[in-house]
Amino acid sequence: MTSATSAAQTPTQPPPPAPATRRRALPWLVIALWVLILAVSGGFAGKLSGVKHNETVDYLPASAQSTQVARIQQAMPGGGATDMVLVYDRATGLTAADHATVTRQTAALDRAYDLVGDAPVPVTAKDGRTLMVPVSVAERDGKPEVVVKDVRALLAKDRPAGLTVRVGGAGGAQADAKAVFASVDGTLLLSTAGIVALLLILTYRSPFLWLAPLGVVGVAAATATAVVYGLVRGFGLTVSDMSSSVMTVLIFGAGTDYALLLISRYRDELRRRAEPYEAMRAALRGIGPALLTSAATVVAGLLCLLAADLNSSRGLGPVGAVGVVCALAAMTTLLPAVLVLLGRRIFWPLIPAHGSDSRTGSGFYHRVGGHVTRRPLVVLAASAVVVGALALGIGNLPGTLGQDDAFTGKPDSVAADQLLHRAFPERSTQPITVVVPAAKAAAEQAALRGTAGVASAAPGRSGGGWSEIAVFPTAAPDTAAEHATITRLRAAVAPDHGLVGGTSAQRIDTADTSSRDRGVVVPLVLGAVFLLLAALLRSLVAPLLLTAAMVAVWGAALGIGGLLFGPVLGLHGVDPGLPLLSFVFLIALGVDYGIFLLHRMREETTRGADARAATVTALESTGGVIASAGLVLAATFTVLATLPLVMMVELGLVIALGVLLDTFVVRTFLIPAATTLLGRTLWWPRHPTPPAAPPR
Repeated sequence: MTSATSAAQTPTQPPPPAPATRRRALPWLVIALWVLILAVSGGFAGKLSGVKHNETVDYLPASAQSTQVARIQQAMPGGGATDMVLVYDRATGLTAADHATVTRQTAALDRAYDLVGDAPVPVTAKDGRTLMVPVSVAERDGKPEVVVKDVRALLAKDRPAGLTVRVGGAGGAQADAKAVFASVDGTLLLSTAGIVALLLILTYRSPFLWLAPLGVVGVAAATATAVVYGLVRGFGLTVSDMSSSVMTVLIFGAGTDYALLLISRYRDELRRRAEPYEAMRAALRGIGPALLTSAATVVAGLLCLLAADLNSSRGLGPVGAVGVVCALAAMTTLLPAVLVLLGRRIFWPLIPAHGSDSRTGSGFYHRVGGHVTRRPLVVLAASAVVVGALALGIGNLPGTLGQDDAFTGKPDSVAADQLLHRAFPERSTQPITVVVPAAKAAAEQAALRGTAGVASAAPGRSGGGWSEIAVFPTAAPDTAAEHATITRLRAAVAPDHGLVGGTSAQRIDTADTSSRDRGVVVPLVLGAVFLLLAALLRSLVAPLLLTAAMVAVWGAALGIGGLLFGPVLGLHGVDPGLPLLSFVFLIALGVDYGIFLLHRMREETTRGADARAATVTALESTGGVIASAGLVLAATFTVLATLPLVMMVELGLVIALGVLLDTFVVRTFLIPAATTLLGRTLWWPRHPTPPAAPPR
């Protein structure tokens, strides 16, 4: 079980057999080490959920005005606030008993909680059917999900029949999102493990072999969770429910891919070598550099997210990188040790016998390779047309995702907000928060009332030299008119160093920052991936080909999303972070398959094969395992689409569709056709040459 980074040796001169004592002892030592790691980490893995952060500032742009407002509010008396809107409604019109209930329940809330700002004032709609009560509860009274749950329980008691009460606003939406993640943590893990197990059984056609990689992936996931918990405690790393869920899927997807590629090479080596230990040494030497480069590209791509200004994107980078590193470590140490100890019998009933034929020279991918290399120009043109045509669907993507469209279903907060939009079309039901220097609060409040698009402005808390002003615009939330009002408010308070925040301002800042982050992170990812590929392939042309192909795949995947999200799935917006996150994952993960294909192609070229023969052999030897790996990776990311959050549905589907497109179109047809046409130019400036013949 030597390291995959050991110096490669030529196939004609295999390494000398390891001593018998090492063959027997090393696998047991590796397993003992992992048992120790698991024993230590097991006590910490379960604690991660207790240190996750899902507050508003953990998702907002780091430098935006809305983030600064949220931080100022946290420093005010009572800290940050859970902003809610209580919505009372009766289809036949509110009665005197209903109004008495509103008064009684509002007074009960005032006694039970430290309310921020003035006393709650009920506002009745013109139709007399609906009444709203804006309420802000100080942060010290509890987390939003706890406060909203308790408020909903309080409002459900002692009210007249026929009167509905819902809790909306930013606090209600945040609590509903937290409830979604809390309910799916276990389901996500079990669903991902189940899909991986099923695909491994179908791939290996063995009742036992699938247990080894799946068990090792589980060990990697537990270890990664404990490491992330340690980083939270030791370095203040911010982990959210979103980043934790993506890490789980990433570990299962990438880890299983590494296992598939390693086991495929190991099975081939078992036909050439009598000892499983020696076969595993050869497999690690052969596939190790590609596995390391593959993991390095994913880690480098994820760490490029540290340059993002959006907190949710920046926090995802190191969390995902930890997951990939743990998956690679487990798959290149623990899995080989387990497979060596189990021997050939783990492959039953399709046991690879020593000296048996590997069945090369026939099969689906051999025929595909022959077809591609005979007519490379036609295949390249057809593949490019398919990918380019799909990319045109980007123009059909829906607009920016609004608060009411963030869930695939209709939780209580969404139902409340939709009811408010119908009942109060003449004004917004969602305040814009303005903070100004306390000494100028009165003058600023008067100026804000006179700003175009403002319906009313009311004073809030003061503290730390700042004062809050709650501004209600005349326009509905998430409209162009409201955005214009926010722009005017920012211009009005700027001379006095005032700041404008609140839920709508946060969404504007998030969209603007996501656009800025793409301009910074995308070049970093492309540069990092190119350099790593150039180091592995010792070429400048091959990395350009792979990165260009993956950019095309990313565009086509978003284009497919444009064709599906609105017309088919009924989604009404795209999360601003989707383009950047999908780019990072598709470039970093998708380039993996190109690495395995071209690395094998370089091996064949080094052995003396010409461009056509090297392409056919590489496609034949890697096509099946890449197809299996692509299916596994796509399936694991599809699990994200089962979550009732639109952002996760979109992210999971775009990545899964991109991986499938890369696996079955780009990696199978486009890249082999391009390498055939390029010939030796593919390896410029350092062309691989066969080893010199030994002297006679």
